[in-house]
Amino acid sequence: MKISYLFLGLGTIALFTSSCKNDTTKPKSTTSVLQKLIEQEDTDGDKKITIEDHGPKKFVYTDADQNSHTIEGTYYLSNLLQELAIVENSKMVSIEKVKERPSSRISRLIKTRFWNNLTRSIDKKGLEKVLEDTKSNVDTLRLYIPHEDGEALQYFQTIAQENSKVKVVQLAKDLTPEYVKTLNDKPGILNLAYTINEGVYTGKPFVVPGGRFNEMYGWDSYFESIGLLIDGRADLAMAMADNFAYQIKYYGKILNANRSYYLTRTQPPFFTSLLKEIYLNNPNVSKDWLIKNLSMAIKEYETVWMKKGVRLTDTGLNRFYGEGIGIPPETEEGHFDFVLKKFAQKHKLSPEEFASKYKSGELIDEDLDLYFTHDRSMRESGHDTSNRLDDICANLNTVGINSLLYKYEVDIAFLIKEVYGDEFEYLGKKYTSKDWVLKSEKRKDLMNKFMWNEEEGAYYDYDFVSKTQQKIESATNYYPLWVGLCSENQQVKVVKHLTSGKLLQKGGVAGTVDIADKTDPNAPQRQWDYPNGWAPHQMIIWRGLMASGNNDKAKELAYRWLWMITKNAVNYNGTIPEKYDVVKCTHKVYAEYGNVGTEFDYITPSGFGWMNASYQLGLTFLDKELRAQLDNLVDPDEIFNK
Repeated sequence: MKISYLFLGLGTIALFTSSCKNDTTKPKSTTSVLQKLIEQEDTDGDKKITIEDHGPKKFVYTDADQNSHTIEGTYYLSNLLQELAIVENSKMVSIEKVKERPSSRISRLIKTRFWNNLTRSIDKKGLEKVLEDTKSNVDTLRLYIPHEDGEALQYFQTIAQENSKVKVVQLAKDLTPEYVKTLNDKPGILNLAYTINEGVYTGKPFVVPGGRFNEMYGWDSYFESIGLLIDGRADLAMAMADNFAYQIKYYGKILNANRSYYLTRTQPPFFTSLLKEIYLNNPNVSKDWLIKNLSMAIKEYETVWMKKGVRLTDTGLNRFYGEGIGIPPETEEGHFDFVLKKFAQKHKLSPEEFASKYKSGELIDEDLDLYFTHDRSMRESGHDTSNRLDDICANLNTVGINSLLYKYEVDIAFLIKEVYGDEFEYLGKKYTSKDWVLKSEKRKDLMNKFMWNEEEGAYYDYDFVSKTQQKIESATNYYPLWVGLCSENQQVKVVKHLTSGKLLQKGGVAGTVDIADKTDPNAPQRQWDYPNGWAPHQMIIWRGLMASGNNDKAKELAYRWLWMITKNAVNYNGTIPEKYDVVKCTHKVYAEYGNVGTEFDYITPSGFGWMNASYQLGLTFLDKELRAQLDNLVDPDEIFNK
């Protein structure tokens, strides 16, 4: 008996031919079948099967029932490769998974494999994985414990006695920029939340972005949680919220990430968005849990964002402001050469000599100090790096940060009214939903005063030093659609500005329009700028379009993004990286740090956190017809540019 399966689309026609045989030969191990497939099809030797390999693109696989399957085409061969890499015995490979439609396969792997592989915890069981620190070049693996967390300190000191590679360090009580600078040469991981039940210490789990990252990142965690909630993992989303609360309690803020050199730096605020989504997905969440976390969100709002002269400016609006000192220590060697060379020339020193003297404090340059204040603030914004923010970020009331804080105010009002009957008490102070609504209305008025451009129908970042709008087209200019601060008239104009502008590209929304420095060929490319697109921008804009009644446009943009992800995964062995070039619709992005998530053997173990979440969210926007077109990789221009 012989059965043929024909699948169309995916760039090529792939044919599966299944034949039943009475074969008494000894079953081959997974390794031998995998090796044979690699030797035949992986012609460039990268342990993947992609469109860049030049093998015959045809392989015969024999299953456990001795049926032989002739598998053809890059996508199906790479699926076979991946399944062989997962199972212990080649006969265990599911031919149905090899034949799986692309969107179903990607979504299934995210739900059943990637989230688990990205999950970490800081406790005895999880410590080894967390401290596999590819960012450190020393053998000592440091774990920093908050000064006032005695339980955690005692627990980890016991563990350190059993593992000589682990060094447990108690942080100082006052986490000043000066103190944090002393840790730059002794980097390490910061402890996070935990429970102790019947004497057993268990770290609250968290999801890391992927690739070389083993720490919990601020805004990444919110977007990852959107995907987790879709995939029925409210437990992980709630644990992420608990870790946010722990950071606020002990470190004073939600950190850029839980590493020692991020202690002076926060991230875009999404805590209330996370709490609200958890509540809406699980209305029976305990009141005690919400009280604890809502209290910490209010504390963050008041002590981090509304501290005048730091992140609150004289306009009454907010800015990002990284409070560290000197060169950001997490950057790779040579990252600032382009900047430092200019200052070295100014001081008539070699770049190496200048950098050495500046780092040691022997040489002081206030202009360079200011540059690094802007740079750290840009990193706090999450957009590290972008020409939109380079050497100016601390001077900007950005549309992004003020939209998010408007949402904090609205979300807190909502949660107080929904859960606590319109009044909430924290540290002896009473809050009502009306108080927070008034705060949001005041912010809306200020944003319209300083950021709204009626003539262009757009919001722009406001430079409060020069007292001018910074008229750079950016994906963050569309956050107001999502948070709901636009009037009906503004909604119409903002959507028109978006849909007629240059941010929209074939594969989705670019971070900015093209603002690269064309005058200097040595000027670095910035990864958050054109032509690159990022998952959080897409997700916010889709939701903003839906919230403003532009459902068809939201579906289109979701399709374009998912088509690009799916096309690259189909052609490149399931690759799901950190970012994409939305103009060329490729994952081959080389700006600054390259593209995390593209280095793996056989099968990506985890994709990339917020990219995974964007895929799961994007699928919820597509109807049955669009989902079928996605699986056949129908070019979005053929669908939407008719």
